Amino acid sequence: MPRYFIRLSYCGTKYNGWQGQPHVGTLCIQPTIEKALYQFLRTEVAIMGCGRTDTGVHAMDYYAHFDHEGINDIPQLVYRLNKILPNDIAIHDIVSVHDDAHARFDAISRSYIYHLHTAKTPFSPNSFFYHYGAPNIDTLNEAASIISEFTGFSTFCKLHTDVNTMNCKITESKWIRKGDAYEYHITSDRFLRGMIRLIVGMCLNVDRGKLTIDEVKSALSKKERTGHDWSVPAEGLFLHSIKYPYL
Repeated sequence: MPRYFIRLSYCGTKYNGWQGQPHVGTLCIQPTIEKALYQFLRTEVAIMGCGRTDTGVHAMDYYAHFDHEGINDIPQLVYRLNKILPNDIAIHDIVSVHDDAHARFDAISRSYIYHLHTAKTPFSPNSFFYHYGAPNIDTLNEAASIISEFTGFSTFCKLHTDVNTMNCKITESKWIRKGDAYEYHITSDRFLRGMIRLIVGMCLNVDRGKLTIDEVKSALSKKERTGHDWSVPAEGLFLHSIKYPYL
């Protein structure tokens, strides 16, 4: 059966993450899109996302795949889905891919950006973390640079996470300041549950003097917690881009 990739973006504020949940009344991105596909195609369609995003986390560039026969007018399908879907989910494109292409397993890198503001703004209040006081950008980058030196990240993973390995290949970890706004950029082949928000919290704790660089390095080397876990709010986190070898 032909396989298609959907490229989409969404504001995660109202949703309990990407993946559908068994609890009645839980609003998630995946089943919302599956329902829209059913309304237009008149058949059950299961979609597989490129990864899970937690409650309240956003995605600027997200991919999912599904199988279906007889899609002859992709622009019309994109238009109709966008008419059906709520305003906080947008379908940008649907492309035909080879039959064994996989949105999750074929991704070679994932990039996230965490947005932090030190000045209040009324625009898009759910798209950044409003933080009191301006952090030192050099201190933030000194803390962020530690991440690239390690591959095991049980230090920065939510407890009771069921995964086969805690290893990730980090290729980017840096902070950028833009006036009153700060952005943390991180790229890896994969991420652990809650990992990025804990790393951002670590950087801010180093800036606040609650952690030292040596303490962070020691925790990572010993695969232990820092003792000062801070999972920053979800609203500042965006999945920014996904890379595939064939797109």
